[in-house]
Amino acid sequence: MKISDTLFIIPARGGSKGIPRKNIKSLAGKPLIHYSIDYARLFTEDENICLSTDDQEIIECANQINLAVPFVRPLEFSTDTASTFAVLHHAISFYQAQRKYYKYLVLLQPTSPFREGKHLAEAFELMDSESDVTVSVVQEHNNPYFNVFEENQNGFLKISKGDGNYTRRQDCPPVYAFNGSIYIFSISSLLKANSFKDFVNIKKYVMDEKYKVDLDTINDWNYCEYLLQLNNQ
Repeated sequence: MKISDTLFIIPARGGSKGIPRKNIKSLAGKPLIHYSIDYARLFTEDENICLSTDDQEIIECANQINLAVPFVRPLEFSTDTASTFAVLHHAISFYQAQRKYYKYLVLLQPTSPFREGKHLAEAFELMDSESDVTVSVVQEHNNPYFNVFEENQNGFLKISKGDGNYTRRQDCPPVYAFNGSIYIFSISSLLKANSFKDFVNIKKYVMDEKYKVDLDTINDWNYCEYLLQLNNQ
């Protein structure tokens, strides 16, 4: 399936504290950044794939599989405090300055490499003229109506949401967590937003929990290696 009128952005900052140099680190014999590049290539041509990075080694790693990197991300968008939205806005501005205008933007975070082709195709079917963004999620077992608590002003725990009268988790309203795998933005909505709280119409695309991998620590990395080994077997 080819997707038109869409810019694919893969953000890959050089600095990484939890897993040093993780974007170019080999995961099951393949640099992590290559997983997201290969995934984007299932749906579009290279001219619509933007690897946004400040790091020369990451650029060279992308060049190894013949992906040209359109720019070096400015330092102001490459700090620990720089927001993803600022990174996306910068990339959109870069292309618009070249008179390239897209309707949608797909964000593929390298730290969530477990995706199948059907996932993006199915998620795109949810986008319509009223949608600001469609985001991949998993249903959470920890539920604020049932077993998630907050501390009150006296230092005692109380149920986080609702009146605490649910006695079975399956009776509670379902809750969802972003799994970091797929984000599809309406660019017109994205350009008006500085965070997710600025969106009104967010649609969910529910993925199986087995795809919930976010590479933040070395334990995450080792678990991901284990899962890939099982899959190859």
